[in-house]
Amino acid sequence: MLVNPIQQSVASPKPELQSLYQQAEQYGKAKVIKSAWQSFGLAAFAGAFIALAFVFYITVTTGSDGAWGLVRLAGGLAFSLGLMLVVICGGELFTSTVLSSVAWAQKLVTTGELIKCWGRVYLGNLIGAVIMLSLIMSARMHELDGGLWGLNALQIAQHKLHHSWGQAFVLGILCNMLVCLGVWMTFSSRDALTKAILLMLPVAMFVSSGFEHSIANLFMVPLGITIHQFADPSWFDALNISRDKFADLTLSNFIFNNLIPVTLGNIVGGGLFVGLGYWLIEKSAQSVNACSVHSAPQREISAQIHQIPTSGVLAKMPKIIKKLSVKDLMNPTPLTLSSDLSVYAALSLLADNECRSAPVLDESKRLLGFISQQDLLRSLWSEEFARGVSYKVSDLMQTEVMTLSPQDSVAELIELMVVDRNKLFPVNEYGILTGNTFKSYEERLRNASADKPSVFPVLDNGLLCGVITREAIAKKVCDVYRV
Repeated sequence: MLVNPIQQSVASPKPELQSLYQQAEQYGKAKVIKSAWQSFGLAAFAGAFIALAFVFYITVTTGSDGAWGLVRLAGGLAFSLGLMLVVICGGELFTSTVLSSVAWAQKLVTTGELIKCWGRVYLGNLIGAVIMLSLIMSARMHELDGGLWGLNALQIAQHKLHHSWGQAFVLGILCNMLVCLGVWMTFSSRDALTKAILLMLPVAMFVSSGFEHSIANLFMVPLGITIHQFADPSWFDALNISRDKFADLTLSNFIFNNLIPVTLGNIVGGGLFVGLGYWLIEKSAQSVNACSVHSAPQREISAQIHQIPTSGVLAKMPKIIKKLSVKDLMNPTPLTLSSDLSVYAALSLLADNECRSAPVLDESKRLLGFISQQDLLRSLWSEEFARGVSYKVSDLMQTEVMTLSPQDSVAELIELMVVDRNKLFPVNEYGILTGNTFKSYEERLRNASADKPSVFPVLDNGLLCGVITREAIAKKVCDVYRV
């Protein structure tokens, strides 16, 4: 049976494939580099999704005489449908797109690309909101519940224009902090139902608390303006209200007193507070530990090697083998992969280069993980049961990797790779035999195979400098004994 060469982590359970921050980087980069028409089209869908969510909110909160907070909570939970549709069905929403500030801070995208992305997404959201507005007015939904549905919409829209400029700005900050934190949480799962549940409470909180969402307002306030301007006079008479009561519902009031400060607040809350806030934390952590993210496993494996006694079996090895270090047998120019490669591209590269596995590096040659043919083939097999899921190397690579330094001893590495000393010498810390039956040394040795990788990345000062394989060691041992 073939063994996945990097299936073992170092004395730890299987970790997450990528940190949430790393996923946020890729999330932001993917939004910016997406083709303009695709981005715009998905943005139009997202604008429509948020508009539908506000229709749901108005319906749920119309005519309710319940407790103020509970009514708003119910409306907030209903509104969470909008962000669920954006995340699950695919959409480009401006308020979550500002998380691409993380990719910009990491210099994965330029300032010009970032601004163009934000602009086309905002415009697409506006188009989607306007389309839904025309459909809702054509359906005469403002006449529901004897006109109370439309009255509720008017009151919600008018309330949004009564904030001061500074208040609208701060409410925009608070809103998009919760939107982006909700999206950030969805990075922890690939399951659609889990993502939907994770989004519910952050969205319900910002809606029920009256925080301001610029894209929602692109539908909500124009809806109020449209009802005020075009509803039949008989509709106002039936409700016993004057049209003049909502005279402040104008386009200029909306743009200057609500849309501009709320949009700026959304950018600050999501792009600055959440996106760049996490980036600063990640940057400070990297400056403290400039080595690879796998430096801890590297130290641990080196410690394991240096704890192996040089007496006994190792002492009987030819001197030429005992003098060898990892740098003597490693391949200094191994095949390496990038984390954004598709499964098919990565598998093709491994096959074309006759490699069973390869390290995954970032642009600075830092080790991000390790990927094997088995990992890639497993994902292709799983597509039979999870259609529509597009995996990349970053989703499948092993992120806890046992690494070596160039100075480590090959002789000691051989023992680590092939022998499990706890199986070979089953004794406790006091030297007492722990097995129930006695087995000869030969029998124990036959069953003492080590569950360790057959390929080890070699790091020097945190950067990859080569790879050493069991095949290279075996070839050298054969050459020595052949002589």
